[in-house]
Amino acid sequence: MKHFFDTYRLKTPLSKNLFKRAKEVMPGGVSHNIHYFPPYPFFIKNARGSKIWDVDGNEYIDLWMGNYTHILGHRPRLWSRPVQQQLKEGIHWGILYKKQLEWAELIQELIPSAEMVRFCCSGTEATMYAVRLAAGSRVKKAF
Repeated sequence: MKHFFDTYRLKTPLSKNLFKRAKEVMPGGVSHNIHYFPPYPFFIKNARGSKIWDVDGNEYIDLWMGNYTHILGHRPRLWSRPVQQQLKEGIHWGILYKKQLEWAELIQELIPSAEMVRFCCSGTEATMYAVRLAAGSRVKKAF
């Protein structure tokens, strides 16, 4: 019986060529070590729902799902249209706008204990705000 690597190599020649190129510009040919697997990783071309397709046209079930952030799958229809509509209107102006206010009001409606809402750009920033809030609470109670 042939080794399964032989079958993989036959089905992924474009990924093999891309991996050769990637090794010239990224250490080990990957941006994160977890993305490597022998004999070489395949390169994704498209994704929809729970399926991904590589550059060679092979279909896979994506159990990784964007590091588990895509709980609705890749490009879920549920929010594809609203996102496309918002792209037409504009994104990330860096200034207050009506939809931001409406979103904050909706959060307060859905989560009554959310007395105030602060939007941020990353988990690190959210944690920083939480620590500042907690520290401020302690200081306030001390007086």
